[in-house]
Amino acid sequence: MIDKLIIGGHEFNSRFILGSGKFSLEMTKKVLENSGAEMATIAVRRADSNSSDNIINYIPEGITLLPNTSGARTAEEALKIAMLARELGCGDFVKVEVIRDTKYLLPDNYETIKATELLAKQGFIVMPYMYPDLGAARALVDAGASAIMPLGAPIGSNKGLVTKDFISMIIEEIELPVIVDAGIGRPSQACEAMEMGCAAVMANTAIATAGDPATMASAFKAAIEAGRMAYLSGLGRVLNDRAEASSPLTGFLED
Repeated sequence: MIDKLIIGGHEFNSRFILGSGKFSLEMTKKVLENSGAEMATIAVRRADSNSSDNIINYIPEGITLLPNTSGARTAEEALKIAMLARELGCGDFVKVEVIRDTKYLLPDNYETIKATELLAKQGFIVMPYMYPDLGAARALVDAGASAIMPLGAPIGSNKGLVTKDFISMIIEEIELPVIVDAGIGRPSQACEAMEMGCAAVMANTAIATAGDPATMASAFKAAIEAGRMAYLSGLGRVLNDRAEASSPLTGFLED
């Protein structure tokens, strides 16, 4: 079965997107290799072409760069950061992050919608990080988003799919790829997101804070693949009002 993740007309075999913000430069390469990811986020400040510590130099060949607009508080600031990333050679993909809230770090959906429209008009493949609200998701589609990236839980919390019910609504109603971003803390939670019908999972903190990040990256890879396979095969039914034997209880003693 051919099962490609398609974002903005680009095809990917992996449905694991790695956030690189919390890794050392040396660990970034190793984790990426173990994860099987074909897309990785980068902070524009770490892609300074004039620096010897340019993160791009540590990302394996063939990985699609997904610069984020981390630090932006308005749509206009997000546009400036994305344009800088393009000038630095990061390509046309961009993960929009517009955050004003300094305590809970929740995305500003209103400014995110504005930023998405501005960036789409500039030819970017826009992947907005958003608080899971169906109305906002629909507005992002209209604004030109290529994927929707609702948070599972507050960023960096490792709490898992706290917003599961709201993400399910977006999956059901939005035709674009829905990618859970932020809050996933365990491979089992990534698997659950894929079983729900998410198109991909992005993880960073869960791997960066693990005892062995490289091995944890491999665990996430396997969990995401298993969850996708389960979703495509069709999950078995759930019985809430009775039990049902897995093998017949009658007839096996009869001649």
